[in-house]
Amino acid sequence: MLLTYIISTLFPILAIVLIGYIYAKYHPIDMSLANRLNTDVFIPALLFSVLSDKSFQLMEYQSLMVAAICVVLGSGLIAYPIARLLGLNIRTFLPTMMFTNSGNMGIPVLLFAFGEQALQIAIILFVVENTLHFSVGIYFVNRHTKLWSFLRIPMIISTFLGLLVSSAEIHLPSTLIEPIHMLGQIAVPLMLFALGVRLLDIDFSGWRIGVLGALLCPLSGLFIFILWQQWGVPLEPLQFSALLIFSILPPAVLNYIIAEQYQQEPETVAFIVLMGNLVSLISLPLALSYIMTYIMPV
Repeated sequence: MLLTYIISTLFPILAIVLIGYIYAKYHPIDMSLANRLNTDVFIPALLFSVLSDKSFQLMEYQSLMVAAICVVLGSGLIAYPIARLLGLNIRTFLPTMMFTNSGNMGIPVLLFAFGEQALQIAIILFVVENTLHFSVGIYFVNRHTKLWSFLRIPMIISTFLGLLVSSAEIHLPSTLIEPIHMLGQIAVPLMLFALGVRLLDIDFSGWRIGVLGALLCPLSGLFIFILWQQWGVPLEPLQFSALLIFSILPPAVLNYIIAEQYQQEPETVAFIVLMGNLVSLISLPLALSYIMTYIMPV
């Protein structure tokens, strides 16, 4: 039952990627404008609509947030010497190892496994990863980016505004929030479709880096998770389980969108993302089986 649901959760992701690939194969298209609209309009709308819809008590999740930061940055510290040793492009490889699918994969998986009680935890993990992605991650691919410019990124602005509205318990009228919500619904399918289009340009002679990234991404995150389990602040079972899932998620599709925007080897990034999501068909069911057996038995 568990395995069946996880496959049914991941299958729509892979199906949309495949549709993008097939369409572009017979009708060549330029996705650069669509990708820019996604980063500037649709994804910010998604973030705002989700964050402003719930009342968050951030102080209750301090340890979880610190642990999530350690997983993201620690994964990069592990991947860095490996990339150097193998002669890989740091700006291309490191972001895919650090920034994972905490949104369109992490949130639904946690909701399925633990129910509505996990929603705030799932979104907090997403906010941590997203904020680091558009600060540290952007710096990796564009070293000329200034610190103050991070605050001008639409996704960062929408995150802070969403948290502000939520914390202040501001009730926005449905006539305002509904169009924002509708725009946000475009984001994830468009990201996946764009990834499928980019697959046409992949040079499969470089499949080794895709396999390496697909394995290293969850393993590096899992290693940091184990270190936190041994020496970090103890987490209650639900947060502990959510952090485990967070640590082994595959590379985010958003890595490709950013690589496309900054022309940082998007073909290579697309292949790493694709292979990572395929590997997650194995790693996520194993992690959930472990949680349901030993951490939160049903």
